[in-house]
Amino acid sequence: MSTVARTDWRTAPVPEDAEGWISRAAEVAAVLATDAAARDKAGATPHEEVRLLKDSGLVTLLGPVEHGGGGQDWPTAYRVVREVAKADGSIGQLLGYHYLWNWAARLVGTREQWEQVEAEAARNRWFFGGAVNPRDADVIVRDEGDTLTFTGRKTFSTGSKVSDVTVLEGVLEGTEDHVFAIVPSDSEGLTFHDDWDNIGQRLTESGGVTLDAVRVPWSAAAGYVDKRFRPRVYNTLNMPTIQLVFVSFYLGIAAGALETAATYTRAKSRPWLHGGHDRAVDEPYVLDTYGDLTAKLWAVEALADTVAAEGQKLHDDPDAVTEQARGEFEVRVAAVKARATDVALEITSRIFEVTGARATASAEGLDRFWRNVRTHTLHDPVAYKRREVGRHVLTGELPQPTWYS
Repeated sequence: MSTVARTDWRTAPVPEDAEGWISRAAEVAAVLATDAAARDKAGATPHEEVRLLKDSGLVTLLGPVEHGGGGQDWPTAYRVVREVAKADGSIGQLLGYHYLWNWAARLVGTREQWEQVEAEAARNRWFFGGAVNPRDADVIVRDEGDTLTFTGRKTFSTGSKVSDVTVLEGVLEGTEDHVFAIVPSDSEGLTFHDDWDNIGQRLTESGGVTLDAVRVPWSAAAGYVDKRFRPRVYNTLNMPTIQLVFVSFYLGIAAGALETAATYTRAKSRPWLHGGHDRAVDEPYVLDTYGDLTAKLWAVEALADTVAAEGQKLHDDPDAVTEQARGEFEVRVAAVKARATDVALEITSRIFEVTGARATASAEGLDRFWRNVRTHTLHDPVAYKRREVGRHVLTGELPQPTWYS
């Protein structure tokens, strides 16, 4: 981790509004940016990076003010993730997933449960990880009287070894009922594996996890009262909210790529010897490319902000969320997810056209932006997002809630 001077956030005033928190995220990003390429290459467990997120208070962004949290909303959280991801896509993803898992208790839990979790998380600056991968076989949850046990394996557990607590999910044996619970990450029976070795998002600690009869009291089963789950339509907002987190760090990575490339072009790129220009910044094709990519990025950022604001209206009144409102929101999310994927991939690939052959040197690290976007955008096929939008436009059909829609 960089030794660059940083703010002592322990004595600095706590941000009071959204813009203050976004500025705080930009300060964190400035620290991360100083050695992002080197840390990406080293691929070490990001303990110091997560400490930076804690010290800056960013981990408490969604938490209640009375317990030391930021008291902010989801649109602000998405903007904060974008800022951090500009400097380091892996840390942007870790922060975004942290916000999701921190919210899990509110998503499916009773008021008593989520108020307790959110208070503890804010006071202790917990960092959340999650062992919830729906493509794997279900973790088996067994009822053992006053307790439950979770047993199974998940391929991905983002945040694993740097987390304080982990969200577990499984199916209650003999039923089709899903159970969510939050446990300390050092719980007996919970084993994180060092098997995350992918081309991008290298610092997300997204390796596998084994659950060997991890014990959880029934009182910690989110949303269950007397061993019965009390469902709400609000429970189904998990997927559109998750997808907007994805959009946030895709756009952050794309913006970071464009800013880094522009700095390189100004300082290091050479004009083409037959182009008739003394500086690369005067080359017509360079100007055209930067203009084209910037316009596309600004457009999808604006759409993302608009959709985030639409979603916040649902979060503001969870008990009033209807299936119709949820479905219409999912269609909007699908649209922005599709555009963010395409634009982020285009920007992170095309920056090399305007930086030149020397920009491919490993020391520059420009390839990490494309590797990061390419790795995570394979999470679920974007064609299915476009299909959701197309079906709604042509037939009025709304997506049915699943793990991916």
